[in-house]
Amino acid sequence: MNRLANHRLHTACAALSAEDYAAARVGFFPSIRATLNHILLVDRFYINALEGHPLDRAALDAAQGLTTLQALRAAQAQCDARLLAFVAALTPERLTRSVTVDRGDRQQHDRADDLLAHLFQHQTHHRGQVHAMLSSTRVAPPQLDEFIVSDDAAARAKDMAALGWSEADLMR
Repeated sequence: MNRLANHRLHTACAALSAEDYAAARVGFFPSIRATLNHILLVDRFYINALEGHPLDRAALDAAQGLTTLQALRAAQAQCDARLLAFVAALTPERLTRSVTVDRGDRQQHDRADDLLAHLFQHQTHHRGQVHAMLSSTRVAPPQLDEFIVSDDAAARAKDMAALGWSEADLMR
């Protein structure tokens, strides 16, 4: 669902001019670009930890410096693929295992399922902010909820095709 929501939001943002994408807006982060970069940064941070890797400051710094939507989309798609692969490989035991989150100055220890819940809530929260920011542009905010249930299959067909997914991939 996360990958599909990112795709849908990025597709809407692609209709913005470069100026509108970077323009100052009301939100926790000062622009659509800064908010999308923040989502990517935090995704990289937590996925890295979930995969068992130490803090990767270079990857986090790079996420903050993406100035074009094209670069952000490519980087987010790679990150989303990592998250999908991680989740696909989960077992009940792996869901409840302790994960070390390297914060540079300290080590945090949390269960994998708790970190995933936190990550998904973070993504949803900030995608909602971008959705609200789009309301002040000429681009209509995309539907980001009520598009997962089976009754909404027709409404997501174009997005699913763009991702190379089938209904069986989504509704398993």
